[in-house]
Amino acid sequence: MPQTKFQDVVFTIIMATCMVYGMVVYNVALNMGGVSTATFIAAVHELPIMVPIAFVLEFFVVGKLARALAFTVVRPTDRPQIITYAISICICCIMCPVMSLVATILFKDTKTFGTWVQTWAMNFPMALLYQMFYCGPFVRLIFRTIFRQKNSSEVPVKASPEVA
Repeated sequence: MPQTKFQDVVFTIIMATCMVYGMVVYNVALNMGGVSTATFIAAVHELPIMVPIAFVLEFFVVGKLARALAFTVVRPTDRPQIITYAISICICCIMCPVMSLVATILFKDTKTFGTWVQTWAMNFPMALLYQMFYCGPFVRLIFRTIFRQKNSSEVPVKASPEVA
């Protein structure tokens, strides 16, 4: 996971892009009545608007709030995987209604409270499952690949002269 501010920025950009694209594809598919090649192309057109919004929200507000919320349930001594899952769930719980509101205002024909609640209700299960099972692991894999860190406890294994 990110160790520096630069790594945090990179991680958040990758995560925001993957999550936004997946969720926009989902919403476009709902609006179009199914998934087709046009669904994936149409989703790309919303990225320049939605990714920066998601990045700013997550990086400056939601990330800190989600960590604080997660640590009301988990402890710093818990397994890192459990902490990661708790934070991811908390981020989804905050980002989903906020991004659903943004999408309702920017892209929905009917901009009512009811439309926002419906959008949020339709998006939340997908956002949570997509984050936990696909996007989160995929982005962490990309991040680990980009920022390979040498473990200071790693010692090169030398062949013993007795083993021949």
